[in-house]
Amino acid sequence: MSIVEVLLEKGLITPKHLSEAMDLRKKEGVRLDRALVRLGYVGEEALLKIMSEQLAIPMIDLASVQVDVEVLRSMPAKLVYRKNLVPISRSNGTLTVATSDPFDLYAFDELRLLTGLTIQPVLAPQEEISKLIKAHYGVGGDTNDELMNADEVQVMGEASPDSEDLLEMAQEASVIKLVNEIFLEALNERASDIHVEPYEKRLSIRYRIDGVLHEATMPPQISRFQAAIISRIKILANMNIAEKRLPQDGRIKFQVGNRQIDVRVSVIPMLWGEGIVMRILETSTTLFTLPQLGMAEDTFAVFREIIARPHGILLVTGPTGSGKTTTLYAALQEILSPEIKMITVEDPVEYHLEGVNQIQVSPKIGMTFARGLRAILRHDPDVVMIGEIRDLETAEAAIQASLTGHFVLSTLHTNDACSAATRLLDMGVEPFLVTSTLAGAMAQRLVRTICPDCKEQYAPDREPLPADFKLEPGVKLWRGAGCRKCRGTGFRGRSGLFELLVADDAVREKIMDRRPAGEMVAVAKRAGLRLLREDGWVKVRAGITTPEEVMRSTKV
Repeated sequence: MSIVEVLLEKGLITPKHLSEAMDLRKKEGVRLDRALVRLGYVGEEALLKIMSEQLAIPMIDLASVQVDVEVLRSMPAKLVYRKNLVPISRSNGTLTVATSDPFDLYAFDELRLLTGLTIQPVLAPQEEISKLIKAHYGVGGDTNDELMNADEVQVMGEASPDSEDLLEMAQEASVIKLVNEIFLEALNERASDIHVEPYEKRLSIRYRIDGVLHEATMPPQISRFQAAIISRIKILANMNIAEKRLPQDGRIKFQVGNRQIDVRVSVIPMLWGEGIVMRILETSTTLFTLPQLGMAEDTFAVFREIIARPHGILLVTGPTGSGKTTTLYAALQEILSPEIKMITVEDPVEYHLEGVNQIQVSPKIGMTFARGLRAILRHDPDVVMIGEIRDLETAEAAIQASLTGHFVLSTLHTNDACSAATRLLDMGVEPFLVTSTLAGAMAQRLVRTICPDCKEQYAPDREPLPADFKLEPGVKLWRGAGCRKCRGTGFRGRSGLFELLVADDAVREKIMDRRPAGEMVAVAKRAGLRLLREDGWVKVRAGITTPEEVMRSTKV
């Protein structure tokens, strides 16, 4: 019985699915089983289990198998990458090889001729094989063995650099492919940033995943390509590749399949070369809605009430990368309607919002936040969003907008919600203007959430936990054991911690008297303010995150 017949018999596919797969096979020459997987009618693991039963080839879990590293590294990277198979072990003249395609007999023949060993295939999903290859050979590990002209990333626009030698080096097919592999790996791992850091004897590439940096496994020879990699990135970002003494900023836009990717690039000269940090923004990504941010019900209700007001200022505070802009976009989506005109002034415009007029700040030509804000008030907006209040001029423009009947949303860099008011006072804004316009301030942080696939309960020790975390005897908490889907970290995705200050009469009185933020906190707590750390403990008890994550992201 054929594999397809077994799938039909087990009810995993229908005759209609088979018919569509056959059409795809005729059009593109795809094998029937691969066509079914590509169309999404059968999962790869389910297909491999059927193959294992029918072909009497064992199926293994690569995560639990001890791979013989010497055997793996003795194989040419070109063959391993091209055929997507992993030699696992060698014993008594037999080489055990993990593959996702047991019908690729040519690959086994080539390996047998190369090694002189008998080949014993075992089955594993393609994604797991790819992860294992990258873990041992590194991202783009086949660069030195195979020059490929195929460019998986379609770059939309490149610059003409000044240095021909560097240009030729950066445009080599192997370097193009290596840089593309670095980008593609970052996208596959859900990274928000890529850090390229040169040292004396090595080139480090790290990905920031869920707010934490992880070292990417790279082939040891990558340091030989350091100048070419950096030049290639600078070419894509429309930078001057001959200038290596001054910082430069640029932007790369490219497409991977149907995904539109926008990358902000910053280059800074360092001791052993130029360091690069790239912030990845996926413009086609569906934005978070307000209920998805992770606010507690009472905080959510008050926040919705504030953003529904006809005028006033709402400030979202926190350090860089704490999700402030995401919260502002979610708030805009919540109140968006045909009856309301919204205009934003941003640097840069990170996401495109349908129905919202968005303006890009350009300080080089004098288009600042303050100037843009003063101009857009003549466009009769109801709601205005300012990317960040950085100086007195912008703060005064925002306050003027609020006083003239507009609702203003913006961000500030402060550690807590109560410090937002004192920061405005420090900038030089008069207390009576702050009390007249400030509707509320919300501080926030991001914590990693426990991976749902390896989540487990445990009885915590009281000793390492902080004193402010009240733990009842016998209460169990949650943690992630670590699995393939979370890269063994125990975390996947992030959620917000929120501290929402409502500017009531007691708070306004403290602002008018220019009292320190600590006194404001005491007054606000009596009115129901929940601090960031307290919100964190709520999420720990709910099994969303861990005590260690809350302690990492907040201060006492």
